[in-house]
Amino acid sequence: MTGTTDIELFLPPQVARRDCRGGGFVLSSKSPLQGYPDRLTAYLDRWAGETPDRTFLAERGSDGGWSRHTYARIRAQARSVGQALLDRGVTVEAPLMILSDNSVANAIMQLGALYAGVPFCPVSPAYSLMSSDFAKLRHICAELTPSLVFADDSERYAAALSALGVGDDRHVHSRSPLPGNRSTHIADLVDVPPGEDLASATDATGPDSIAKILYTSGSTGMPKGVINTHRMLCSNQQAIVQMWPFLERRPPVIVDWLPWNHTFGGNHDFNMILANGGTLYIDAGKPVPGLVERTLENLRDVAPTMYFNVPRGFDMILPDLERDEQFRDHFFSNLDLIFYAAAALPQSTWGRLEALSEKAVGRRVPMTSAWGSTETAPLATSAHYPLERAGVIGVPAPGVEIKMIPNGGKHELMVRGPNVTPGYWRRPDLTAEAFDDDGFYHIGDAGRLEDEADPSRGIIFDGRIAEDFKLLTGTWVNTGALRIALLAACAPLIQDAVITGHDKDEVGALVFPAQAACAQAAGKDPATRIEDLVEDPSLTQALLEGLTRLNAQAAGTSGRVARILLLTEPPGIDANEITDKGYINQRAVLTRRADLVEALHDETPGPKVIIAAG
Repeated sequence: MTGTTDIELFLPPQVARRDCRGGGFVLSSKSPLQGYPDRLTAYLDRWAGETPDRTFLAERGSDGGWSRHTYARIRAQARSVGQALLDRGVTVEAPLMILSDNSVANAIMQLGALYAGVPFCPVSPAYSLMSSDFAKLRHICAELTPSLVFADDSERYAAALSALGVGDDRHVHSRSPLPGNRSTHIADLVDVPPGEDLASATDATGPDSIAKILYTSGSTGMPKGVINTHRMLCSNQQAIVQMWPFLERRPPVIVDWLPWNHTFGGNHDFNMILANGGTLYIDAGKPVPGLVERTLENLRDVAPTMYFNVPRGFDMILPDLERDEQFRDHFFSNLDLIFYAAAALPQSTWGRLEALSEKAVGRRVPMTSAWGSTETAPLATSAHYPLERAGVIGVPAPGVEIKMIPNGGKHELMVRGPNVTPGYWRRPDLTAEAFDDDGFYHIGDAGRLEDEADPSRGIIFDGRIAEDFKLLTGTWVNTGALRIALLAACAPLIQDAVITGHDKDEVGALVFPAQAACAQAAGKDPATRIEDLVEDPSLTQALLEGLTRLNAQAAGTSGRVARILLLTEPPGIDANEITDKGYINQRAVLTRRADLVEALHDETPGPKVIIAAG
């Protein structure tokens, strides 16, 4: 076992606190942020020079084996692509648009844009492949005005490209060209010799140059483009390596599926590997039935030094880790830490992971998390110290200030630092609304101190300001905490839930069932349709037992879920109900399914409503 101890892993947290206007206070790290590069490509230049033959990226090839790409090779190809982008007229005002899943070709296009000093915009593939109307994709394209679009598979993305009016002359692909298609294959770009204008463009790129534009789904309306500068991305990586000094002791190795069109996968994970000379095995799996099997296969091949996932992803690999001792021991053999983000981790999942690590390596592999958003590149706080339970989001990262201001019975969290976006792409109205008079970004989340007397103990996530509501009694319901408690009490039957009850007498929940677990509870085949499961008496009884466990611990009506309704329609991407990472947008679900909320809380509920005892 080659893992390190907690003391070696983390920078000890030390937090300063000062009062501010409005009855709040500002927290900051006592560890100053050290210097960082002016541009992201400096990291690739460094490792291509120092470790040219080390694998930077690996992906499954057509033969099923790993195709490995070194730092030197990726740098050479990226610089050639950068020159080709300049030759084709890609500029700051007409950037590169990327529609594809994670891949080596995708990475080369992104890095090529960075060398050319032009922004790129990786767009959620779901907007191209799962949408029925392409409304979000059209909106992004109209606002972005790209001069070139990389869609790796011409056949898969044909409908999306047609909807955007992208002709062959503006399309770059890496496979599956359609008959008669005259778009450019990426091989033609990587053969372009870099010239002096590329070197000039790279040298002209500085900390405040736009590196990428990431479109966030938001809670309502169309996606908005978050400007990501080199300063944001590089300062974030410097903060990470200061808090996790073990990254400098051995190059990190990760197996990662998290999409690069999101800040978690694209800014945190990909850039962390790039900044520290590590290796990223691109995982084509996802935490959904039919694709999680690929993740499990990849993890059986590669023992990572760090593992990143969202709560649903952990839930889906846990059964195999618990069932297969050889797999369990392999998975934990080199692991320094486990990191979750994007949503709160149920305590039951936390406990199962800790128990597995103890069996595998004789100790608890540290589990940690962080907090931030697309606008903070992404990390604003980090739990760079041992945690005993889920829900703690840590302390301010070096260089970052966290303002906590009273708002509706909670403390709203706001962020200021070099990692914070300067604004939204071509939306000065949204930019003006996003910041207070002191330049702090309004993130919309709430937090509270673990220990009022010692801010170094960390901040506890306290839900979204806009998601909490009052019952008719006037009692506030903390939706974030209650959702996690409900998932834990009914584990593993509930995939996700949306808390309801605004201006009602009691709390309810719209529940997205976990199909395989529900089938097991009902004694049926795992492939049984969810429509055939939701009214099964055995499943109803199992859920009632979970509600009983939850409600037995509730101190009042605001902590008690009185009724639930199982949903048979999965959350919709077009309706903005879910992100690529599986994070549920509560407000969008409540708006779209308002009729189900009314049916759930009806005085004479239908037979599909499950009502808790008492």
